[in-house]
Amino acid sequence: MEKVAVQLGLRSYPILIAPALCQSAAEQPELTPIWGYKKVVIISNPVVAALYLDKVRALFGTAEISEYLLPDGEAYKTLQSFEQVNSFLLEQKFPRDGLLVALGGGVIGDLTGFVAACYQRGVDFVQIPTTLLSQVDSSVGGKTAVNHPLGKNMIGAFKQPQAVLIDTNMLQSLPPREFAAGMAEVIKYGLLGDAAFVQWLISHQTQLQAKQEPVISQMIRHCCQMKADIVSRDETEQGERALLNLGHTFGHAIEAWLGYGSWLHGEAVAVGMLMAAQLSAARGWIDIADVDAIRSLLLAVQLPVTPPSGMTIQHFMPYMKTDKKVKAGQMRFILLQQCGRAIIVDDVTEQELIQVFGAAYG
Repeated sequence: MEKVAVQLGLRSYPILIAPALCQSAAEQPELTPIWGYKKVVIISNPVVAALYLDKVRALFGTAEISEYLLPDGEAYKTLQSFEQVNSFLLEQKFPRDGLLVALGGGVIGDLTGFVAACYQRGVDFVQIPTTLLSQVDSSVGGKTAVNHPLGKNMIGAFKQPQAVLIDTNMLQSLPPREFAAGMAEVIKYGLLGDAAFVQWLISHQTQLQAKQEPVISQMIRHCCQMKADIVSRDETEQGERALLNLGHTFGHAIEAWLGYGSWLHGEAVAVGMLMAAQLSAARGWIDIADVDAIRSLLLAVQLPVTPPSGMTIQHFMPYMKTDKKVKAGQMRFILLQQCGRAIIVDDVTEQELIQVFGAAYG
């Protein structure tokens, strides 16, 4: 059992990581408060529910349990889905002292958390992430949101869960493309704050691709610990937490331009990270050899390294100008001073961006 604590005073919570965690979660003392809810609603999708809903229902014993299944995919992370879930809760007479359970990937986790933040002005929820991306990143830290055609995650709230339960056995059913998308966020942690972790990923590639224990749990714990530490210092992204958006300014633009769901989030972030690295190299902060090493690592885990065909700087700019990191009308980017150290900059020129786009398309 790997354990991480997100330290936020009265809103602190545990992250538990283990294979077959659903079979042993009830025995963990940190989770004792979770089993006291009388009414529980599990939010999931049909793909995940078919695999894991019965196991998760069993965790809550004699509680009155119901579920709401959303269609699978990023295209359903919308205000319409948000309204549908709230309507279901109202029809069920779901009380303020009930518990919502997010069983799924980032879409389910973000949407359920946003509902939890808003329904009756706030109810408790638990994250049970089922994808690598959600296990290492989106389930931790309390960012919740839905997408809008004009921008990704632009409508949401900060809402911390009561706990995050990561059963690594759930990764065995994950399609290779989804696993690769999660590896983009894993690599992100190394690039922004831990160069030694990047080398660890390279040396353990074979075990990670095979999802071998205990290596996979160690990797997830390391990512969760890095994020927990940053969130504990900067919960609402007033400064340091923005570093976790490495690659996301470019990546979110790709997702929005293509239409949510065409590319997976991690695929877009992978390209965004490489573009951020190319911009960093253009400033002389990292070497071209560093950019090549990042490209090679992304390719090794089956991720794309070039923007979608036909997407130009003119397509990127409107989305980047409405990015959540924009302040006083000035775009801000997360760049690399060196591999393992990221910073926030707000002085990127259009000429620099033109240069980056030329490099991105090779």
